[in-house]
Amino acid sequence: MEIPGKFQPGDRNSITDVPGVTAAHVTIKEACINTGVTIISPCNGDVFTNQLPAAVAVGNGFGKLAGALQIEEMGALESLIGLTNTLSVAALMQGLVNYHAPKLPEDYNSINVLVGETNDCRLNDIKGFHIRPEHVTQAISLLSKDIEEGDVGAGTGTVCFGFKGGIGTSSRVISVEDEDFTVGALVQSNYGGRLKIYGQTVPKLPKSNEILQAQPENGSCMIVLLTDAPLSSRQLKRLAKRGLIGMTETGSIMQNGSGDFCVAASNFEKNRRNIYSKAGQYYYLNDSQLNPFFIAAVEAVQEALYNSMTMAKGAGRGDYFYPGLNLADYKDILHLKDLEV
Repeated sequence: MEIPGKFQPGDRNSITDVPGVTAAHVTIKEACINTGVTIISPCNGDVFTNQLPAAVAVGNGFGKLAGALQIEEMGALESLIGLTNTLSVAALMQGLVNYHAPKLPEDYNSINVLVGETNDCRLNDIKGFHIRPEHVTQAISLLSKDIEEGDVGAGTGTVCFGFKGGIGTSSRVISVEDEDFTVGALVQSNYGGRLKIYGQTVPKLPKSNEILQAQPENGSCMIVLLTDAPLSSRQLKRLAKRGLIGMTETGSIMQNGSGDFCVAASNFEKNRRNIYSKAGQYYYLNDSQLNPFFIAAVEAVQEALYNSMTMAKGAGRGDYFYPGLNLADYKDILHLKDLEV
């Protein structure tokens, strides 16, 4: 399917198109267990000693984004980023602490690890606590530029608009004064509403894909936006807010029981904050140059969310089955007759 929008994706159409960014999953599928871990490394080198300008935007705060308050206060990201299910946040935090703590300088005895979540209880035995700190170690050992989408990692047990949700990713490339920058998005989709695909409302599920459960309204969505553009933490806060617009473009109103968060960070090398420097000279784009980045954030998040569903194979538990989103079922209403889907 041709990608609508103003900007083109990067080579992989992935968050890993941003230079220095890698990611990996650990997926657990055993009987009634459908869950996992997704780890994102946001930069080259050690993120703690050379921290990234960062920000968090909250759409609806019914969620458990560990580490968000310090990012809000200090405007800096100092750890890898982890995603998992709601009741495994502590295990992921421990796994990230286990990874980072031995690398901390001798005079530092604390680190703010960042872990997001959504609740995968529809398809997973979430109260069984199947995620352990060693899964973080395993995922870190697999970090790569090439990452899977769909029902993998932290998206293994998620549901979106009554379809199988999951992990999705996308990117957009922007040129500013003859210099190219990339905005990359990775999402963990697990929410509801009335599905829209590029402006067209999907009226109902086709009979071939009937679901034995009404489309859930509540749920959550984690969005990670990374860029190599020189943006300040204040500007990244603005970018993160636009990432949430990408979510609403798919049909969500961020319902009462939905935990919807967007984390944004920049790994522009000259703006990384060395913990040993008493002062630094930083370069940021002018606010008047941000509109293309706002558009790119919306486009990348929106496509990543669609990818999370179309790349999922579908899964069930008990009497309920959630299929992957098959765009071919909607060719007529999406005006895709002449396009491959």
